[in-house]
Amino acid sequence: MIRFENIRKNYKETTVIDDVSFEINKGEIVVLIGSSGCGKTTLLKMINSLIKPTSGKIYINDEDIGEKDPVLLRRNIGYVIQQIGLFPHLTIRKNIEIIPRLQKMPKDEIYQNTRNLLNMVGLDPDIYMNRYPIQLSGGQNQRVGVARAFATNPEIILMDEPFSAVDPITRTQLQDEFVNLESRLHKTIVFVTHDMDEALKIADRICIIKSGKIVQYDTPENILKNPIDEYVTEFVGKNRIWRSPEFIYAKDIMITKPVTTYEEVPILKVMENMRIRKVDTILILNDSNKYIGFATAKDINKYKDKTSPISVLTKKPKVIAYPYDSIIDLLAKIKEHNVSTIPVVDEDNVLHGLITTSTLVTTLSQQFIDFEEVLHG
Repeated sequence: MIRFENIRKNYKETTVIDDVSFEINKGEIVVLIGSSGCGKTTLLKMINSLIKPTSGKIYINDEDIGEKDPVLLRRNIGYVIQQIGLFPHLTIRKNIEIIPRLQKMPKDEIYQNTRNLLNMVGLDPDIYMNRYPIQLSGGQNQRVGVARAFATNPEIILMDEPFSAVDPITRTQLQDEFVNLESRLHKTIVFVTHDMDEALKIADRICIIKSGKIVQYDTPENILKNPIDEYVTEFVGKNRIWRSPEFIYAKDIMITKPVTTYEEVPILKVMENMRIRKVDTILILNDSNKYIGFATAKDINKYKDKTSPISVLTKKPKVIAYPYDSIIDLLAKIKEHNVSTIPVVDEDNVLHGLITTSTLVTTLSQQFIDFEEVLHG
């Protein structure tokens, strides 16, 4: 969708962007983040030719934007900025309709589109269309700015710290609304921020920039779990994963080799296996390695015929988990079903591991230890 190839930007003797190459896929939200002056806004403004690269090329749908009329290019790219950029002497309706009118869209279509856009961002058109920006709150004006960016139904939306000028509560609401909006519209969005919490919340991929170079370009999950170097670790925050527990999955914390047996194994042999492995519960598989249930030492000891297959004592589990269930999901399942263990299976019911309450306690304890290390060095 958008491709940067060997982009460099110099201002006299200063290099702002230093040989940057990366791609943004259609329909994803990519967040550019870094400290002030790292070059993230410069990269964003290159996409709609507000800034020209010193060297290198940028492609949109395999077309070199350097060969396009910048005015026509910008009319087909939505743009939302921190200062909102609404014209104070125009009504909300006229602010939204500027580009559609320049493109000579039918008046009836423009009017209905404006109403739809205001509804889309949670503003009643009958109330707000004929008001002026000064009559709206900061959060409402920012919603209008988002609506205006979507006015021509562009494939690409550029957003330069769009929510940073509003109060924290409004900002959180705008972020939630933005994520919900994008899930319905599937636009390609390039979003600049300096706030890692915001990046983790909204991004499909995050591009961390330092001194005009890309340090790491990856999913939020991989950046949290596998920071590429010390700079990313420090920038993200050593304990940041605990502020995003939805990225801690069952597959990350499960016991990967729980004690198992097969349904046709005699109870006597199962007992010996459990004694050696020092467990009071064993997971039972069928011949296809699919999980079918469990048996307990208590039930085994009561059963008289120890030559019988363990299948006679197999109990179906109250609950199962999947590898990508988050730690939040796991805690909820343990509480709801009052269990101390949860098998982790895939969609075919093949066993992958086991979550136990001790596993969770160990994981949560590690969080405390990590936090203490951050506090006390």
